[in-house]
Amino acid sequence: MGLSLPRVGLISILLCVFCSNLNAQGKNGGLYDKFMNSSLMQSKLVQRFISSEKDSTRSAGFLVLPLLGYAPETGLEYGLSGIYNFYLNKEDTLIRTSSIVLQGSLTTKSQSSLKLTSDIWTTGNNYHYYTEIRYRDFPFNFYGIGGDTWQADKDSLTQRLFRLKVEGEKKIVQHYYAGVALMYENYAYTDEAVGGIYDWTPLYGKAGGKYLAFGISQVYDSRNSNIYTTKGYFARLVYNYAPNFWGEENFNGSELSLNLRAFYPITQKLTLGLNATYDEFFGNVPFYLYPQLGSDEVMRGYYPGRYRNTNLITSQAELRYRIHPRIGFAAFLGTGAVYNKQFDFSALKPSYGGGLRYFFDLEHNSSIRIDYGVGEKRPGEPRQAAFYLSLGEAF
Repeated sequence: MGLSLPRVGLISILLCVFCSNLNAQGKNGGLYDKFMNSSLMQSKLVQRFISSEKDSTRSAGFLVLPLLGYAPETGLEYGLSGIYNFYLNKEDTLIRTSSIVLQGSLTTKSQSSLKLTSDIWTTGNNYHYYTEIRYRDFPFNFYGIGGDTWQADKDSLTQRLFRLKVEGEKKIVQHYYAGVALMYENYAYTDEAVGGIYDWTPLYGKAGGKYLAFGISQVYDSRNSNIYTTKGYFARLVYNYAPNFWGEENFNGSELSLNLRAFYPITQKLTLGLNATYDEFFGNVPFYLYPQLGSDEVMRGYYPGRYRNTNLITSQAELRYRIHPRIGFAAFLGTGAVYNKQFDFSALKPSYGGGLRYFFDLEHNSSIRIDYGVGEKRPGEPRQAAFYLSLGEAF
């Protein structure tokens, strides 16, 4: 889940963590000792964010962060993001972390975005539920369809989106889950610059539309943690079908997606993570549902929607080094492509970069992730790249 965070606030937290670590190693020095031993720095609230030891009470964790950003198409963007981590049953020592995340923002140009998600694990990890409610009235850039679009064709649109998604999965045997899903989405689009590529490209569902989809899922999950994994495997296959409820140029077809992950502990502090994804649509598919290359989780370094088509395939590897209970580093390398019917290896695009992690909740291993991703360089264009501030690991 990507979000913009004020750098000053985050840097202050990191400095406190390093100072706390130095203090633990016996670094002495007058004013420094007085500061670290002050009632403020020793308070439970501050220690929760800088201590290198876990809270033995297995208590819930809560973090609220301001959102602040600026772009010409939005003006000043401001808002809040909050995450609440907890165990549904604290007596179950193997239960996975559940979480609720709320993010909302407004802009000085009267745009808005609101997203509420919940990820719930029950006792014994016997049931897993995921819900999402989202409203978005926000600008985005359209470049055309396919993996060969150009920066010069950028067309500014306004997207209005409402999404309701509910998923439930039941453990059948150890590590194996089966589930069902329901999703409703409603899209509307306004072209802010008539005469551009969006205006003259023939697109199915150009004005927007709505659909209701029913899905089934099959999951194999042997990860040692659903938040910060250092060992285990994860495979999830999902099939969604959208009947022709509304006719016109609405989605009537199906989607097949696959997500594979593997994690190998190299040392106690160093982990290798591998991830591969596949996503394909069938039937009458509006352009806005085409899988997109680029996000804060997959193919980092690309603007979401710069490349889109009916099929998406990606792979990535990430080395994660946790140098301190509160601090970690990562380096990643990946490749991926969008295509219509036939896959061509020449369509693969690179993605690489690195980042920093601050673990604000040691009990649940929740982190703030700072990544810088780099993509391809097209002739006559600057190399594509992006900076990300996000909650949680990429995969």
